[in-house]
Amino acid sequence: MTETKTDKPALLSGGNPQTPKGYGDGPVQAYIAAMPDWKRDIGLRLDALIEQTVPGVHKAVKWNTPFYGVRDDHWFVAFHCFTKYVKVTFFRGTSLDPAPPGKSKQAEVRYLDIFEDRPFDEAQFTNWIKQASQLPGEKL
Repeated sequence: MTETKTDKPALLSGGNPQTPKGYGDGPVQAYIAAMPDWKRDIGLRLDALIEQTVPGVHKAVKWNTPFYGVRDDHWFVAFHCFTKYVKVTFFRGTSLDPAPPGKSKQAEVRYLDIFEDRPFDEAQFTNWIKQASQLPGEKL
């Protein structure tokens, strides 16, 4: 009996897809397609809201995480899969009004955790995206 290798990305700790890094929409869509279960729908919705709010947004996958920015080297938001939620990272989150609820050890970073059984406020998310895209991005 021979084993066949699948093209499906491995899931890392917490169910985060292990996908190749790269710039552009392709790597981000590959990451979203590999997100497990209900998290895939969240990833698709986040991506769509970001694209609608920031036309021409730049995208990349780095460290198994989709990043969004106004330039390829200045990012304003990212998201990442964890076991029970999807964590959205606003790199200049303390400058947003109101600031997203999740605090970080990094001074300016704020988080929004999205759970399967708790819908997130898309209008507030869109407002944060609009504000975040107008701030200096995080160079990573």
